Amino acid sequence: MITFLMIVHVIVCLAVVLVVLLQQGKGASVGATFGTGGSQTVFGSRGAGNFLTKLTAAAGAIFMITSLALAILESHGTTASVVNTPSGKAATAPSTAGQPAPAQKAAPVAPASPSGAPAMPAAPAQKGQ
Repeated sequence: MITFLMIVHVIVCLAVVLVVLLQQGKGASVGATFGTGGSQTVFGSRGAGNFLTKLTAAAGAIFMITSLALAILESHGTTASVVNTPSGKAATAPSTAGQPAPAQKAAPVAPASPSGAPAMPAAPAQKGQ
């Protein structure tokens, strides 16, 4: 269904672009659009203005309907989101049935000093005692 709507959406999008480009400007005549003055008879005595205006409105309405339909269908399509999962991790934990439990890591050990002396110096002796 989504694929069909996407194809219709792209075709209607191209149709809207084509129809808008075919429309005449305020100062231009229909003959300027098609290259000759005799082309006005293609769309009738009133020219292409009324026909292209209705075609633009229809294509625009279909474009809006397919846009809304695609947005609604995509919002209800999946529940998992890439944003909610940590990067590099799968959305669900892999199954560990039949596998041994992972080994527990030992607590980190403080590094020894290079000379073998204690890492902290001894407290200085107090005078007079």
